[in-house]
Amino acid sequence: MTQRTLWPNLLTGLRFVLVPLLVLLLSFEQTTFMAFWAWFVFAFAAFTDWLDGYLARKFDCESIFGKLMDPLADKLLVTAALLMLIPLDRVPAWVCLLVIGREIFITGIRGLAASMNKVVAADNLGKIKANFQYYGIGFLIFPVGLLPIPYQHQFAIVLIWLSIVMSLWSAANYTYQLRDIFVEES
Repeated sequence: MTQRTLWPNLLTGLRFVLVPLLVLLLSFEQTTFMAFWAWFVFAFAAFTDWLDGYLARKFDCESIFGKLMDPLADKLLVTAALLMLIPLDRVPAWVCLLVIGREIFITGIRGLAASMNKVVAADNLGKIKANFQYYGIGFLIFPVGLLPIPYQHQFAIVLIWLSIVMSLWSAANYTYQLRDIFVEES
């Protein structure tokens, strides 16, 4: 790992470390105080996703580690948050199953592509999907009543729905872009 790739990769690693803290915070009764801190950890972790990508592009130091581990850190963050929101009745379990199923599928075809020496970085559809997920989950975690947003929960669910549409669209796009790996494999 070169000095130039150190910071983006450390930020990706930090996201992995923040996930257990988020899970812990969401495990407690969601008082305004606890919900705010859970939101802060989630928002900070989501910010590190943007920052590591920005630094890697700005200093032209994208790495294979970053291309592979950054999406995994994102998936772990989103998956953990969604799973912890199920018992809080903020998101239905089937939504989590759909999101997790898509992520496992994409990870699988990325792994298959990697076995054929093809590294697949996140595309713009995936980045848009991630933003909808981050904002939607963030609004679901944030304490209700602190923001001047009427129907905060419903607004968050709309964002989650938009992320699901983008998830399915980007999964179809990845599958289409990597269609040759399916032909080569059979």
